[in-house]
Amino acid sequence: MSGFDLILFDCDGVLVDSEIIAAQVESRLLTEAGYPISVEEMGERFAGMTWKNILLAVEKEADIPLSASLLDKSEKLLDARLERDVKIIDGVKFALARLTMQRCICSNSSSARLDMMLTKVGLKPYFAPHIYSAKDLGPDRVKPKPDIFLHGAQQFGVDPSRCLVVEDSTHGIHGARAAGMRVVGFTGASHTYPSHADRLTDAGAETVISRMQDLPAVVAALGEWADAI
Repeated sequence: MSGFDLILFDCDGVLVDSEIIAAQVESRLLTEAGYPISVEEMGERFAGMTWKNILLAVEKEADIPLSASLLDKSEKLLDARLERDVKIIDGVKFALARLTMQRCICSNSSSARLDMMLTKVGLKPYFAPHIYSAKDLGPDRVKPKPDIFLHGAQQFGVDPSRCLVVEDSTHGIHGARAAGMRVVGFTGASHTYPSHADRLTDAGAETVISRMQDLPAVVAALGEWADAI
């Protein structure tokens, strides 16, 4: 049996170009709260993290008490921006049409947000009902923990060693590797930065692509390489 049995996609920054929108909203809120940070730095440091964990990291680093109201404020502002502005990543439908193995989404975003974004860009039919949110698994089970990836594999009865993950963040790659899965890094979204590919490689990605159109060929090549060793 060649190749992979399951491909697991992150959503934000892989299927939809949402990380840049999150960085814009969250950098403004943090700056207003007394922690000046640019949109670019938000994307570089915190892409893939939940807003709650970003706030905890900032509080620890800067010793600035951040209001709990920022949690709700960000979610409402971000949902409004995403519903208005989020777009599909170029080449995603091309790639999905050429990938023949089973697939699912494993994301840190909430189920409601995933449903909204995927419906808006027309991707929900490509994945439903296999769209999984780490937040639904229980508290503190988001990436970089491997829980959501293991959950995805379990839904299909697939061994983690037969899974391939597509991720744009180091946090997601750490989670996928901890789950025993192989990973392709992706740097084709708007929040990418100069050292992005290097960081994904250092985190454990076997290869990194910047065009989603290249994914089918990369998946085929990685599958053949696995069979040869």
